[in-house]
Amino acid sequence: MLKKLALGVAALASSISFSQAQDKKDFVKYINSPHAWVDSVFNNLTPKERIAQLFLVRAHTNLGQRYIDSVAQVVQDEQLGGLVVFQGGPVRHVDMFNRYQHLSKVPLLITFDGEWGLGMRLPDSTLSYPYQMTLGAIQNDQLIYQMGQEVAKDFHRIGMHFNFAPVVDINNNPKNPVIGFRSFGDNKENVAKKAKAYMDGMMNGGIISSLKHFPGHGDTDVDSHHDLPQLTFTKDRLEALEMFPFKELIRSGAPAIMVAHMNIPSLDPTPNIPSSISKPIVTGILREELGFRGLTVTDAMDMNGVKKFFPHGEADVMAIIAGHDLLEVSENSKRAIDLVLKAIGEGRINQADLDARVKKVLASKLWLGLDQYRDVNTVNLYSDLNRTSSKQLIDQLAASSVTVLKSTDKIKSFKNSEKTAIVNIGLKSPGTFQQIMADALTNETQYFVTDETSEAELKNIIKKVKKNKQIIVAIHDTRSRPRPEVPANNEVKNLVKKLAKKSIVTFFTNPYALDGFKGVHKSKTILVAYQNDDFMQRAAAKTILGQNIATGKLPVTINKYFKYAAGK
Repeated sequence: MLKKLALGVAALASSISFSQAQDKKDFVKYINSPHAWVDSVFNNLTPKERIAQLFLVRAHTNLGQRYIDSVAQVVQDEQLGGLVVFQGGPVRHVDMFNRYQHLSKVPLLITFDGEWGLGMRLPDSTLSYPYQMTLGAIQNDQLIYQMGQEVAKDFHRIGMHFNFAPVVDINNNPKNPVIGFRSFGDNKENVAKKAKAYMDGMMNGGIISSLKHFPGHGDTDVDSHHDLPQLTFTKDRLEALEMFPFKELIRSGAPAIMVAHMNIPSLDPTPNIPSSISKPIVTGILREELGFRGLTVTDAMDMNGVKKFFPHGEADVMAIIAGHDLLEVSENSKRAIDLVLKAIGEGRINQADLDARVKKVLASKLWLGLDQYRDVNTVNLYSDLNRTSSKQLIDQLAASSVTVLKSTDKIKSFKNSEKTAIVNIGLKSPGTFQQIMADALTNETQYFVTDETSEAELKNIIKKVKKNKQIIVAIHDTRSRPRPEVPANNEVKNLVKKLAKKSIVTFFTNPYALDGFKGVHKSKTILVAYQNDDFMQRAAAKTILGQNIATGKLPVTINKYFKYAAGK
């Protein structure tokens, strides 16, 4: 087997390749340098197997054994470069990885969308870190660097190598349906700084980090999973704003960049051409103008944003022509490899150029240590992926993100013994925040309000609540992905308006949702907790109870009352 041969020559090449491997700080330089292991592996691949190194196939363990087996057959038959991993369970994932690695001549590059860690795809058994919008509020970027290092440890432990994160899109469209809370915010400098901290943490932890979605998906109103968004901005605007974080991070050694599926006439006037398969954008702008020499990867090639206008595998060929090193989730990789081979024969793709990209992918595997691949052990896997130190960091990140708007007066004067009403919007029963407050307060009453609460009940709640010395209005968005608006009817929003002036209004939701509650700006103290997870509920409760001093700043401008960097 080729893997055995490759491992054998690794020892022979130790004086050359592994001396270089001792200093892997400059990933981009490393993958563009010659390595004996890379040449040995490359020379033992067939023309199809070389092309296959550029393709990443979808992998799940939540779709049944038949699906796992079908992907195993693809890995064995086509000898693809790696996996893009989706939902399932950690132990099942590791068992799958070990099996697939043994079917592959060249160790597989295992990639994953882990913007907020393993919990993005494995939420029931692994840890989720705060969303990037939440991180955007933090003033100590060292905490985000530490998060990157913890995420890298998780990737190593489960046997993965490459994280499609961070998102460096500037969310300058509050109604963006696909980025939103996944962005660090709407300020380009803050986005670049936060992204660098996260990227550096992962890279220094030995995991490849990929910035996304070039040239910037933050000002779109169409989700490229479903259709092809169009950006009508000038090139000058795109270079000054959307591309700013990419340019900054390329100068800082960005290892990989994912290119989005967007139609951008100012960068490529070809009708309906997605940026992901545009040579003027991938090679002309990203490679030549910005000087990027790391790995380029497409967004998923099975998304409607790319396959709508370029079906039947043509998009895969065009992605290679555009200049990509890795193609994520082709609709049909076998067909795509055949089409690329045909395109080489027709002169549409330069053989030497393609070979250089294959060697970059192989060098990336060498940088990761995959020349010495070992199976991943599942003993203590769950406990290793749920470390106490990681949980403590999550709580620290949450506490550091909490943002207080207007003034801290009502927090400073808050007393645990005073008669207190807590009005909970969007909940039918207590959550973590409600339980903590109930345990801490000696005289509190809680009310639960949803769209099902009648108008008569709402009036009665208002009447009772106003008799309390202290009022907290807690607004929860219980959806897994917080949208720019909370699904509350006008009657519920009117209740918030009537209570706001005398309340500490606390938002466990996307910060843009504040704009949907008219009159909330009249509250003396507004607390923004960004998302509904338990760690944010704990952080908010501790802030109100005086156990945490809020230092977060708004990462976005919400409206004329609440602008970027606001926070007490």
